[in-house]
Amino acid sequence: MTAASGSKHVLIVGGGFAGLGCALELGRSRNPVRVTLLDRHNYHQFQPLFYQLATSQLSVNDVSFSLRRVCCDCPNIDIKLAEVDTVDAQNRSVRTKEGETYQGDYLVLAAGSQANFFRIPGADTHTFPLYSLTDAERLRSRILALFEDSDRDPKLVDQGSLNFVIVGAGPTGTEMAGGLADMIHTTVASEYADLAVTAARVYIIERGGTLLPPFSASAHEYASKVLRRDGVQLCLNTSVTEVHPDHVVLGDGSIIKTRCVIWGAGLMAAPIASSAGLPTGRGGRIQTEPDLTVSGFPNIYALGDFANIAGPDGRALPQLGSVALQSGRWAGKNIVADIEGRPRTAFHYLDKGIMAMIGRNAAIAEVGENRHELNGAVAYAMWLGVHLALLTTLQVKVETFVEWIWDYFLQVRGSQLLDRSDAARIDWYGEGLPDKARASIAAAEAAK
Repeated sequence: MTAASGSKHVLIVGGGFAGLGCALELGRSRNPVRVTLLDRHNYHQFQPLFYQLATSQLSVNDVSFSLRRVCCDCPNIDIKLAEVDTVDAQNRSVRTKEGETYQGDYLVLAAGSQANFFRIPGADTHTFPLYSLTDAERLRSRILALFEDSDRDPKLVDQGSLNFVIVGAGPTGTEMAGGLADMIHTTVASEYADLAVTAARVYIIERGGTLLPPFSASAHEYASKVLRRDGVQLCLNTSVTEVHPDHVVLGDGSIIKTRCVIWGAGLMAAPIASSAGLPTGRGGRIQTEPDLTVSGFPNIYALGDFANIAGPDGRALPQLGSVALQSGRWAGKNIVADIEGRPRTAFHYLDKGIMAMIGRNAAIAEVGENRHELNGAVAYAMWLGVHLALLTTLQVKVETFVEWIWDYFLQVRGSQLLDRSDAARIDWYGEGLPDKARASIAAAEAAK
């Protein structure tokens, strides 16, 4: 049964946790409402598991799901494959790169985020962010290419072929470091027999003084201990000032040779936020009212990583999947209430806690608003359970669980395909490098 012709039309930009959560909430509504969901991909991306795709623990199908399949039980949801590049707030309409215009009685902006490079020279062109499915695939191909090239020509190790530099020690950077360390001690040790595992180096560069800033002091200490045990080198109170194709320059002038710089240093709103004509705040994100609408635009909602949503203390809630999903569902309920003539309600985030995976049998969980702290194997099992529950379909849950069991007991990684040729091709001989970059490396070599 389709929505009635006179029903209200809700236009949603973005099929991430927030946009999809809003769409499904509206899809279950008894009130006739028509939903159009726009996304530049035809799939929903499960960003919390991207680092496991990048380190070959999971496959693409484990971290991405067809939007049409997820919404197939809601005939009033229409999925459109389109990339929005212009927002007309006054008319609650958007224009796509394909030249099409969509307009709704309600406009929900949940376009997500992009990497914030903080204007560091070279960071936008020579690093590997981890904020999209394509990012994770490219990073996986680059990591595997480095192992393959180093196995073929061990002399490349002296050029930094097995130096992996992770910028940022938040959950993205810390989980990536743990996953990469596990990969080195399992896949590299078993599949690259002629490659010395001890030659690989994983660095975390963090301008602050701790890992995982949102967590407690004891969690910082636990994470540091686990990562150091696994061979990760922690460079705290250290900044990256330049990124080049074959090295990074640190704040103290020192250089690390590397062909793989992983960017986990910060997020900002997707590009359309800056041109939408709506009030923005930190990270270029849209400022919201308590009911998740935008000030002065009562029929426009901003959600998830695209918005600054204030918590009880007045500070913006963190960019977490749980915040995005809950805000999406809440916005859907407020839209239904508005259609039915009932008052909207202020968003209340149910803080279930925060958690991070550090490595095999090592995780941190701080549960509930009072942050009851767990670590080790118990937190590891809790992390697996929570993320398994968030996955969309039963088939995906089963397949992902099997992959995790396979990796845990047999220490055998999943798909290891060099399927992103642009990321796998590495110029080891410096053709096209700027003279300044070659000179800085030469000077560093001479100083040794």
